[in-house]
Amino acid sequence: MLRVAIDGPGGTGKSTIAKAVAERFGLEYIDTGAMYRALGLKALRNGVDAADEEAVRGMLAETSIDFVGGQTHLDGEDVSGLIRTNEISMAASNISKLAIVRAKVDEVSRHLASTKDVVMEGRDIGTTVIPDAEVKIFMTASPEIRAKRRYDQLLAAGKEADYEKIFKETQQRDYQDSHREVSPLRQAEDAVLLDTSDMTLEENIDAVADLISSITGRSA
Repeated sequence: MLRVAIDGPGGTGKSTIAKAVAERFGLEYIDTGAMYRALGLKALRNGVDAADEEAVRGMLAETSIDFVGGQTHLDGEDVSGLIRTNEISMAASNISKLAIVRAKVDEVSRHLASTKDVVMEGRDIGTTVIPDAEVKIFMTASPEIRAKRRYDQLLAAGKEADYEKIFKETQQRDYQDSHREVSPLRQAEDAVLLDTSDMTLEENIDAVADLISSITGRSA
């Protein structure tokens, strides 16, 4: 069994890097952040206040999340293209504060990690979800770099973007994620720290692949 846990704040390139590494090693890519984003999207669509635990509990009871061909499906709908906006990022951060939400996502994530070799990325994978993962990596980058990446990503997708707003939202989400009571964002003691600030995407992918190979002896 090979389980690779990749944690870190938003904008570090975790999703893209984890997906590429999964392909190189023939592992299943699991994006736990997409689950929270999907729940954040549903809460916004249905006017469910993330602070109303009972309302969220009712929503969870009527919600299904699945991954089909690497795409995120919410109640049977492919929402992959709808959950990568800053509005959804904040909604995901807000709803993920609730213990019942994290318990649901963790339950699904652990089941997936127990049945197949995976690369799983999020914010508490190595600390909470699969703390006994064979490989743990904590990715980081400066808030300025991460905000610029998000800004460029939105422009490339043909969407309007305000760098200053994105930068402030990046700082706000970092604070929320690292100060929440349930499974806060932090580096596991045995995780390898990887700063992606001054690396190209390909360099980042190679660095992670090299770490996996050096720790496990498994070739890409």
